[in-house]
Amino acid sequence: MGFELKQNLKLAQSLVMTPQMQQAIKMLQMSQAELEELIQEELEKNPALEEREETGDGAVEEMEPGRASQTADAREPPPPPEPTETPEVGTSDKSADIDWEKYFENSQTMQATPSNREARDEDELAFDARLTRSETLFEHLMKQIGLMRLTRQEEIAAEMIAGNLDDDGYLVFDDLCGDPIIHVAAESGLTLTAAERLLKKIQRLDPVGAAARDVRECLLVQAETEGIADCLVGDLIRDHLEEVGKHRLPAVAKKLGVTLKELDFAIRELSRFETKPGRKYSGEDSRAVIPDVWIRKMGSDYVVELNSDCRDRLRVSAFYRQALKEKSGPGDVRDFVKERISGAAWFVKALQQRQRTIEKVTESIIKYQRGFLDHGVAALKPLTLKDVAEDIGMHESTISRVTTAKYVDTPQGVYELKFFFNAAIPKSGGEEIANTAVRSHIQRLIKSENPKKPYSDQQIVALLHTEGIEVARRTVTKYREQLGIPSSSGRKKFV
Repeated sequence: MGFELKQNLKLAQSLVMTPQMQQAIKMLQMSQAELEELIQEELEKNPALEEREETGDGAVEEMEPGRASQTADAREPPPPPEPTETPEVGTSDKSADIDWEKYFENSQTMQATPSNREARDEDELAFDARLTRSETLFEHLMKQIGLMRLTRQEEIAAEMIAGNLDDDGYLVFDDLCGDPIIHVAAESGLTLTAAERLLKKIQRLDPVGAAARDVRECLLVQAETEGIADCLVGDLIRDHLEEVGKHRLPAVAKKLGVTLKELDFAIRELSRFETKPGRKYSGEDSRAVIPDVWIRKMGSDYVVELNSDCRDRLRVSAFYRQALKEKSGPGDVRDFVKERISGAAWFVKALQQRQRTIEKVTESIIKYQRGFLDHGVAALKPLTLKDVAEDIGMHESTISRVTTAKYVDTPQGVYELKFFFNAAIPKSGGEEIANTAVRSHIQRLIKSENPKKPYSDQQIVALLHTEGIEVARRTVTKYREQLGIPSSSGRKKFV
C-alpha cells in the first residue's frame, strides 16, 4: 500500500468574525465602568485616538477649530454594521480600503453634539466610590491585636486566629474537625487554657463576636459586652436559640416561666445582635452604579437622555490626520498612520453605534412599560427580548447584550435594563401581568396584614384572585421566599 500527496483547490464561503465585529459585540455587553476601562486602554494603545477638550459651557471643542462647521447638506459616513450573531461573509478587513482623507473631510470637522443633559451633582461619584480597596477583617483585627501586650507565642496564636476566619467572621479550619482552638494551642505552644483566654480577648475586639466558633458563642459574647448575659436574653441564647428561630414562642415562655410580653422584649433585644460579625468586611468593594441612560418626563411624554460622557469625548488625532495627508515620507510610516487612524475611527463609530442601540432599546421599553413609569412596579407589564427585538428590528441576542449590566435612571428609581423583562401571569378577562408585579402585590398585602393574624399563603391566593390575578399557592410561596419573607407562623406577633 502506497501513500501520495495531492493538492486540490476548493472555493467556499465561510463565516468569519472580524476583529472589529468582535470588539463591537464586546462593547455592547460592557457596563459603563467596564467601557471606561476599555476607553482608557484604547487611548494608551492607539496614539491616533485622543480625548476632546470641553469648553466652558460644557460643549466639546470642534475637531478643527479653524474650519467652518459642516453644513446641513453634508452627511456623515455610515456607521459600522449592527453587531449580530451572524458576522459578515469574507476573510479580509475592508476597513483598510476606506479613503480616510475623504472620510475626515466629510465628518471629522463636524462639531460634536453637546449633551442636552445638564450637569447634576448627583451624577458625580460618591466619595466612598473613589476610595481604594476596602480593609479586610484580618487586617482590621491585626491592627487591634498589634496594640495588645502579647508574648511571642500569643502573637503566633492571635495571627492564626485572625487568619482562619470565614467570610462571616467565625473561627474555622477547613481541614480539621473538632474545636479549632485546640489546633491553635498546639501550633503556637500555648496551653489550652491560655489559648482560650486569648480567644476571648480577640472576640471582644471590633467587631464584637468575631472569631466565635458558632452562632451561640457569637451572640453570647455580644450579650456579655452589653451586660445582659445573665438576664432573659442570655437564657434564650444558651438554651432556647433553636426554638426562638422556629418561632415557638408560647412554648419557650412556658418553659422559662415568663409572659409573652417579657419574651417579646427579650427577643427584640436579641435581634439587635449581629449573627455575622464579618459581614461588612467580606463583601466586594462597593462601586457606584453609573446609569447608561436616563428616562425623563417632559410634559406628557418620556424622553431618553444618554450618558454622553463616553460618546462625545473621543476623536481621531488631528496630528495623525495631517500626517496622512502628507504625500512624502516612507511607505511603512504611512501604512502605520493609516492603520492607527483606521482603528481609532472604527472605535469611535462603534462607541456611537453602542449608544444608538441602547437608545433604541430604551425607547422600545418606554413604549411597552409606560404603566411602570407612571405608576410603579405594580403596573409592570410582561415583556420578552423577542418583543423588543421585533419592535426595533434587531436580533434577540443583541437585545440581551444591550440590557446586560446596563442601568437606567427612571422617575421610579434606578433599575437594570433586564428588570423590565418579565414572564407573564394570567389575569381575569384574558389580560396578563408581569411576575415582578405579582411579587409587588404579595409584598403589599403582607405589609398591610394584621401582625397578630398574618395571612397564610392560601389566603394571599384568595386575595389576589379578588384582584383578578390567578396564581397557585406554590407560586405565592415561591415569590414570598424570593422576597425573603417568612411564613405566616414566622410573621405572627403574640403581643
